[in-house]
Amino acid sequence: MLSDRHEYPCQTRNMSPGGLALYAPTKGEIGERVVVYLDQLGRIEGLITRKLENGFALALNVPLTKRDKLADQLTWLVNRSALGMPEDRRHEREIVTNRRALVKLQTGREFSARIIDISLSGIALHEREKLPVGTRLIVGKTPGRVVRHLETGFAVEFLTPLTRQGDNPIEF
Repeated sequence: MLSDRHEYPCQTRNMSPGGLALYAPTKGEIGERVVVYLDQLGRIEGLITRKLENGFALALNVPLTKRDKLADQLTWLVNRSALGMPEDRRHEREIVTNRRALVKLQTGREFSARIIDISLSGIALHEREKLPVGTRLIVGKTPGRVVRHLETGFAVEFLTPLTRQGDNPIEF
């Protein structure tokens, strides 16, 4: 997604914890802020540093702790098939059309949170308030519980995994 909020399909050419090159149908402008949603890695932000023949390259804008986590994820992705390592996710990340979720607590309190990523079994939410692990809640229409804290929010495991409706984005 470019800074004008238009989204385009893209493909990763290469990646490191500090940068990313994409095949893309558009090139954007040098210095432009870009948000990329990558399968198995989630949401990543960066600035366009150079245009390529069929896309562009980004300098990633991630905190040091996320950069370390990204390095671990990239290492795992590179080595998993060579070492016969199984996928550690129950479900792949999914695409949603709405990037916000309504969260309802058992107390009746409701608030809106930005979706970091989502799968059939859970969701990661960007929220300043970190609810205690174990807190039961409803995200959209789906009951769940907080299972861990993230640097910028918390992760929820759905009590019953969502079901996919063909090739359509999931609804929760």
